[in-house]
Amino acid sequence: MITDTDDFADKIIMQGVHVELTAAMQSIIREKFSVLFRHNERIIRVNVRLHQDQKLGQKHHYHGTGQIEIGGPDLVATAQGEDAYAVREELVELLDERLRDGHERRKDK
Repeated sequence: MITDTDDFADKIIMQGVHVELTAAMQSIIREKFSVLFRHNERIIRVNVRLHQDQKLGQKHHYHGTGQIEIGGPDLVATAQGEDAYAVREELVELLDERLRDGHERRKDK
């Protein structure tokens, strides 16, 4: 059985810089970011980049960038924090909000 996540898996590109994207993390990224495709069928692909900065004392610092390639200008969001999963969640929320805002603007015209 093919799920929505499987349909969009080839349109989600993931990159880890100084951090290994484990199979579990890749699966979660695919699951969370596949939600974005509900808002607009014209999405070409979604690029997700997670970067682990140098250690700040004993803590790690993560910087995430999400980019939606779509007809028209790309939508880009960034998030940062000490938890990679929280950074990923914030990226999904920001991109989801930008897609909804763009959809509402098109409906108003």
